[in-house]
Amino acid sequence: MDQALAGELPEPAGPGRRRGGVQAAAEAPAPPGTGRRRGGLDTVPAPAGPATGPRTRRRRSGAPAPRDSWRRIVPQALVVAFLAGGTTAFVAADKAVRLTVDGVPQTLHTFADDVDALLVAEGLGVGPHDLVAPARGEALDDGDEIVVRYGRPLRLTLDGERRDVWTTARTVEGALRQFGIRAEGAYLSASRTAPVPRTGLALAVRTERSITFMADGRERAIRTNAATIQEALDQAGITLHGQDTTSVAPGAFPRDGQTVTVLRITGTREIRDERIPYETEKVKDATLFAGTEVVERSGRPGARRVTYSLRTVNGVKQKPRRIAEETVREPVTQLVKVGTKPLPTSVAGADGLDWSALARCESGGRPSATDPSGTYGGLYQFDVRTWHSLGGGGRPQDAPGQEQTYRAKKLYVQRGASPWPHCGRTLYR
Repeated sequence: MDQALAGELPEPAGPGRRRGGVQAAAEAPAPPGTGRRRGGLDTVPAPAGPATGPRTRRRRSGAPAPRDSWRRIVPQALVVAFLAGGTTAFVAADKAVRLTVDGVPQTLHTFADDVDALLVAEGLGVGPHDLVAPARGEALDDGDEIVVRYGRPLRLTLDGERRDVWTTARTVEGALRQFGIRAEGAYLSASRTAPVPRTGLALAVRTERSITFMADGRERAIRTNAATIQEALDQAGITLHGQDTTSVAPGAFPRDGQTVTVLRITGTREIRDERIPYETEKVKDATLFAGTEVVERSGRPGARRVTYSLRTVNGVKQKPRRIAEETVREPVTQLVKVGTKPLPTSVAGADGLDWSALARCESGGRPSATDPSGTYGGLYQFDVRTWHSLGGGGRPQDAPGQEQTYRAKKLYVQRGASPWPHCGRTLYR
């Protein structure tokens, strides 16, 4: 071991030299049994001889004292150890992660401890409709992959029904998949590959549906993404003529599994003249006895001309429908005077006779009775001229029974029982 060490440091005789910028004394091989320290801490002087003397003294005078060497080396060792530990902690805190934002990936180094800190460090603001995976607040490790997808407002009209939704898909096709919408055979207002911008997109989707038409005694089933019944009719090759229509409004949205009947309509118009009934107005008159009504002005019905639509639907006649009318003549209101004057209770010279028996004989006791010729009427079969001469109004058969009896008593005072040649004798029973 000593020979090898000596062989590494051959030193010629002569003055000392500097090693590594520090004054070092020449070293001679140490005799067996004498040890030395490597590293320049302690040097054992060589045995006395001709080569020793001034060289040895110079080397000893240039070497540092053992205590001064420790004072110099220990702080340096502490600094090196501190720097080595800090570097290790620095390297351990640094993480290499893969961040993908809306499909654009990047690899970056970060000291963030969790996903939230990384988003803040990268200036990525996220809202309630955005997707972050792993979830916000999850711890970060070296090699992790973080995905951020921004939400996009989508004004979706699906089969005629509109709704506002949010999607994190970047294309129309991705949005359809996200909402589980079957796109095969569907009508799309935008291409499947069209991007969905972050500002939003209006998208109309009409899925393929099955519609059955019943027309002209035949059944036709088709699959369509039409927007209206009329459009589906055209696709089925069914044409409407004239007044033809469908059981569902032609402009309605066709629903899956719906059955629509085609109504073949033929129609004509018919004009009819119809009667307009007149109204009756009653006016009180104090000159007439109570219960007496006199027609002052006769009413007259009016006339109107009405146009009707007559339709036949699939061979079946429908109820006529009024479509227009025109008044040809206005009706005239009938004016009736109603008596309010109280009737007298008796007529001197006629009271005490059997007027009920006379009434039964003349009219069967019916105040409204008339003879077959229509000349005589009432309980006592007055003619109109005699009735008016007695102060009656209108026709006798229209007056109440009490008034008719009163007029009959007045007639008896004037002429006795002669006005009733066949039944007058009944007054005396």
